[in-house]
Amino acid sequence: MPDIQTLPRPPFDPEFEPFLSAMDERGRFHLTAEMLPRMRQLGMTDEQLDDGLLARGLERRSITVPGHHGDPIALAVIQRIGRTGTAACAYAIHGGGMVFGHHLGNLDSYDDWLLVHDVVLVSPDYRLAPEHPDPYPVEDCYAGLVWTAEHADELGIDPDRIVLVGQSAGAGLAAGTALLARDRSGPAVIGQVLVSPMLDDRDATLSTRQFDGVGVADREMTGFGWDAYLGDRRGGDAVSVYAAPARADDLTGLPPAYVDCGSAEVFRDETVAYAGALWAAGVQAELHVWPGAFHGSMSMMPEATLSQRAVRALREFTGRLLDVPA
Repeated sequence: MPDIQTLPRPPFDPEFEPFLSAMDERGRFHLTAEMLPRMRQLGMTDEQLDDGLLARGLERRSITVPGHHGDPIALAVIQRIGRTGTAACAYAIHGGGMVFGHHLGNLDSYDDWLLVHDVVLVSPDYRLAPEHPDPYPVEDCYAGLVWTAEHADELGIDPDRIVLVGQSAGAGLAAGTALLARDRSGPAVIGQVLVSPMLDDRDATLSTRQFDGVGVADREMTGFGWDAYLGDRRGGDAVSVYAAPARADDLTGLPPAYVDCGSAEVFRDETVAYAGALWAAGVQAELHVWPGAFHGSMSMMPEATLSQRAVRALREFTGRLLDVPA
């Protein structure tokens, strides 16, 4: 097997090269436990957050609901100011490798492909590893979904139009939540949108080796997240399919899925394999592999041509799924 540093890999899109070169000049990023408190901060005050939402015609409220074992977690509910009647719900789970991120972070990344459809966006503040390892994150997400469906009337949500949405680790949690909803006869979810999902703890794909020390969210960073999430069980036989959905042998009965990744990212191969497994189980799935995209490029470089193509595809898929006029 070729040495990792010389392993051939797909090139990055030329439009992304200046951004990635600037990152390289700062030196390779090594995630440590000491960094996590800072990386979990929102980076703005509540007032600044609400001012930004107001400028986009949106408002939010925070609701405390039972999470795993009944422990309290927060749900953020974001919707258009003055909206009346019922609307579809996008249950959106944030990323961050299971160890960082914030449920109110990067909300503007949903503007052009989710909030444009006038949905009620619900974002769970699931608890993070390593302080709260598996099954806390996925069980918190599922508990929040159950509460949302049970309280659809007071939230102004159509319980027959709930879609699971996630990016990166959040997409892995969305996939795990979809499996839990199926296996526990939980809320009826009409779709799952999995953007660059983190699905497989086994570190066995070619793309994990191709993107080791290269790009964003490389093999080392994702390994840190899986270790924090699963501990000594990582890579072994005792890992639940809800924690690592790539391990699932039975994907029948799941809702239709939008699945995407970049050709130049660490999660590429597990993403493509999951789409194939959905098809094999008779589940409709729309797969996009964006040529030259790195992990997170759509949100980090939203003005890039490739990012705009990805957003347009997401907007079209979610519009069709929610039966929203084009």
